[in-house]
Amino acid sequence: MSKWYLYGLALLAGVANAIEPGQNATLAKVTGQPMLAGLFCFGLAIACFLVAMIVARLRGRAPAEAATHVPWWAWPGGVLGAAVVLAQLYISEKVGAAPFLGCVITAGVVGSIILDHYGLVGFERHRAGRWRILGGALMIAGVALVAVF
Repeated sequence: MSKWYLYGLALLAGVANAIEPGQNATLAKVTGQPMLAGLFCFGLAIACFLVAMIVARLRGRAPAEAATHVPWWAWPGGVLGAAVVLAQLYISEKVGAAPFLGCVITAGVVGSIILDHYGLVGFERHRAGRWRILGGALMIAGVALVAVF
């Protein structure tokens, strides 16, 4: 079965990723309460997950012992998500959408090349060959151009 549709969904997620910082920063600015805006964003995200669980009928309970097999580094992922939202609330409006998202995505890609190369945080190993490294370098150059001009 082809997985090409997954790339389409990833592209839609990328568009959403471009829109979200502006939404969150505007909510923070208009309310004058960035932290409250962040809490609202996370509250709405939790509500969306609950609805998705109901729709997908994933209300089953995992056995408690399943949690003991989770690596320690998997649990604090929400902290990183909070850091991303805080950056959206405080930084995106000041630097602009394109430089902000360019930095976020480029750092994510370069970081992912490293994660893949060493097989860290649950990813399979994918060698960081010259083309991957060149792609990361080109992204860095591209975001620098977007930020400067």
